[in-house]
Amino acid sequence: MEWLVTTMRNNPSLAIFLVIGLGFFIGSLKYKSFSLGTVTSVLLVGVLVGQLNIPIPGPLKDVSFLLFLFAIGYSVGPQFFQALRGDGIKQVIFAVVICVLCLVVTVVMGKIMHYDAGETIGLFSGSMTISAVIGVGTDTLGNLGLSQDQLAKMTSVIPVCYAVTYLFGTIGTAYLLANLGPAMLGGIKKVKAETAELAKKMNTASADDDPAVIIANRPVAFRAYKVEADYFDEPRSVADIEAYMMKQGRRVFVERLRDDSGKITDDPSGDTLVKKGYEIVLSGRREAIVGDESWIGTEVTDAELLNFPATQVDVTLTKKGVGSRGMTVEDLRRQPIMRGIVIKTIKRAGVEIPFLAQVKLLPGDVITIIGLEREVKAAAPQLGYADRPTTKTDLIFVGLAIFIGGIIGALTLRIHNIPISLSTSGGALISGLFFGWLRSKHPTFGRIPQPAVWLMNNLGLNLFIAVIGITSGPSFVSGFKEVGISLFLVGAVCTAVPMILGVIIGQKIFKFPAAINLGCCAGSRTTTASLGAIQESLGSTLPAMGYTVTYAIGNTLLILWGVAIVLLMM
Repeated sequence: MEWLVTTMRNNPSLAIFLVIGLGFFIGSLKYKSFSLGTVTSVLLVGVLVGQLNIPIPGPLKDVSFLLFLFAIGYSVGPQFFQALRGDGIKQVIFAVVICVLCLVVTVVMGKIMHYDAGETIGLFSGSMTISAVIGVGTDTLGNLGLSQDQLAKMTSVIPVCYAVTYLFGTIGTAYLLANLGPAMLGGIKKVKAETAELAKKMNTASADDDPAVIIANRPVAFRAYKVEADYFDEPRSVADIEAYMMKQGRRVFVERLRDDSGKITDDPSGDTLVKKGYEIVLSGRREAIVGDESWIGTEVTDAELLNFPATQVDVTLTKKGVGSRGMTVEDLRRQPIMRGIVIKTIKRAGVEIPFLAQVKLLPGDVITIIGLEREVKAAAPQLGYADRPTTKTDLIFVGLAIFIGGIIGALTLRIHNIPISLSTSGGALISGLFFGWLRSKHPTFGRIPQPAVWLMNNLGLNLFIAVIGITSGPSFVSGFKEVGISLFLVGAVCTAVPMILGVIIGQKIFKFPAAINLGCCAGSRTTTASLGAIQESLGSTLPAMGYTVTYAIGNTLLILWGVAIVLLMM
């Protein structure tokens, strides 16, 4: 044991990886719906390992935190700027109101309890479950010219306060929004009925469009049939067949056919005739194809006929493409370029939103389309930018963007001898927002694959938290005794008050539908776990429509409040 401790002291990077591994493992454990979560688990394991007095030299903590903040900004940047000038402006204003409430309630409680800036930062980051405030607040404290003793005292208590208040911050928010929220809005039965009615209204398509646009994201099907039914007593053109299917309420395409001589036609035109005895391949969403035997003929398993490539591609919609502002899913499906193309999913700020006919598409949305390779190649450039799978990250873009943001954040403005700046961490966040938005406008550069964004986000944050836990470990126990159980109760107040007021404000002032209201509250507080709880409670994915825009605003403002809290509490 002594050898192991000595080895970790001499090689602190090993201690960090131990904390990361055990923290992620513990964070993945669940009892029913309860889980500590990754960040809290990493912090607590770091505190435990930190009892061994392991020094962590070098800038690892700062580097990992800057990566995390840039990844956050990069992810939400497109929605952040689009929302500021789009139909989501009501949600933007709502998110700002909630974020200001979170700041005011926390600062007021900190003043009442006579907390210093460090304790208030920990209180805010834990009760609002916004871990990044730990880093932003610490950076800001470091820029105030405090003595080493003052700085050490304030920064050492931040992770303690975070750990004490985070538990209710997560569980309490999920409970309030998923259970108390619906009760405040008229009861769960009423809210469920209203949500179902809203989903039905948003899914209404015109009679000559695709009524099969439904919530369930089912995969595309390619199925082969023997043409035998009476409908084909006279030869029918491909255009006639597809039009007939549309009248039956199904959007189906004829992709291939084999005539009675055995010849296969890969790309039948609208004028191509289909006769009895032919075999045809239909494509469409699975629910649109099931049951076609009744009017075509027997389904067949023809390996040769069905052996052709289908392509799935993520396409980022741009203003110059078909996905212009205000266009709905129904409008897009009507476009001639969408023949043979099926939309599988729609994502906004990385969150999958409901697939409903009247959902408005925005530039920067990512839609996953499936179709034959020739159809996808023709459609994708007219929709926007095809983000084909790749493992390469544009590290030139990442490195220079973080450098530029950090330089801007390091600029200091002195007002009455008080130094005010975004800090390098705040600058990295702003840089991520700007360059993430710029990438959505000009997606030919700055490519960061989603797995790489996930790694920068999760590993960056948790490396930072691991170092915080290890370095604060020796003083954690004494700090915990100092803050006491009262901090947990104060944290519960800071968590609950903005959320309860948010539900009321969303209903009375902003007039949001219940499901959208609850989604907006979850997004403004950036609590993904709450969104899941709300959707499970209502049995609908509709709350995601209120989550994406408010999440982009909340993630930005709540992190930047780390600077404001220090200035207000000093």
